[in-house]
Amino acid sequence: MGCILVTGTAGFIGSHLAESLVSGGWRVRGVDAFTDTYAPRQKRDNVAAVSRSPGFDLVRGDLARDDLRGLLDGVDAVVHLAGEPGVPASWGTAFSTYVERNIIATQRLLEAATVAGVRRFVYASSSSVYGPEDRPLVESAVPRPLSPYGASKLAGEVLVGAYAQERGLSTVSLRFFSVFGPRQRPDMAAHRFINALLDRRPIAVYGDGRQARDFTYVADVVAAASAALTAPVPAGTVLNVARGEPVEVCDLIAILAQELGVEPCIEHRPHRAGDTPRTEGCADAARDVLSWEPVTDLRSGLRRQVEWHLRRRLESALPPPRLPVPPPQLDVVGAAVAVLAGKGSDVLRSELR
Repeated sequence: MGCILVTGTAGFIGSHLAESLVSGGWRVRGVDAFTDTYAPRQKRDNVAAVSRSPGFDLVRGDLARDDLRGLLDGVDAVVHLAGEPGVPASWGTAFSTYVERNIIATQRLLEAATVAGVRRFVYASSSSVYGPEDRPLVESAVPRPLSPYGASKLAGEVLVGAYAQERGLSTVSLRFFSVFGPRQRPDMAAHRFINALLDRRPIAVYGDGRQARDFTYVADVVAAASAALTAPVPAGTVLNVARGEPVEVCDLIAILAQELGVEPCIEHRPHRAGDTPRTEGCADAARDVLSWEPVTDLRSGLRRQVEWHLRRRLESALPPPRLPVPPPQLDVVGAAVAVLAGKGSDVLRSELR
């Protein structure tokens, strides 16, 4: 099998994708700038396991500024996940960062991919390119982004289409809807809610909590991106990647509280500019052309994300093991009890003996 370049490989989705591709027999060249959008330590942890694989090569680089020619040597296809995320932070003077990392970086990578003759370019777009709708969103809907972030992702998508039409690059743009699961970014809803519940802090909810999101588990998103690498689709194809089952934010909190056995305390805050009331994606086209189907329900995916949070807390509470003694096995259930009881690191350590 060939070599896939995965940009943003140390991020939430990128690290999962790299692991999946390597396990499937692909060689993966991952590139990441390790920006300070959130803690670089979490990003390093994300790729710690896959970095030990002989089929994975990690390059630290800035797509908006570095010379990209050597980066694409021997690359068969690209999955472009790198970018500056987040709706709330994209307003004001911060937009220049979104222009550089979401638009300029994408154009430079498209140009390099065209010159290198890669056979497929998969671009990670976002449901944020859409405007508010009370019905399921289809790819033919007129884009009406409500935030500078959404505008920057749409600009990248338009560039991808231009290179497909005018430069002959085979491209697929995937519009991801509210991805969740282990390794989720700290600014995203489920991550914030789980941490607040574990810390017994109030959960900050912007607006009335009735806004609905189409939550899509990260492994399902990875499966769609993997399928897009080889599917026989026309250049310039745009596809939604969504479960098509929107859930209100208040219901998401209720599920997490049930999983953790904690009574939530919600602190309502003013509506944030750019937050759409509802997203619901119709992914019929992805089902047809990628032979793709989301398989993970919301509760199962949230349970896995909760377990990831608990493991991270336990690992941070433990001193490093003395080599050559192997690290202890994690008992997630026992750990959860200890964490929620607030018994401290001594009890957490005893749970692992």
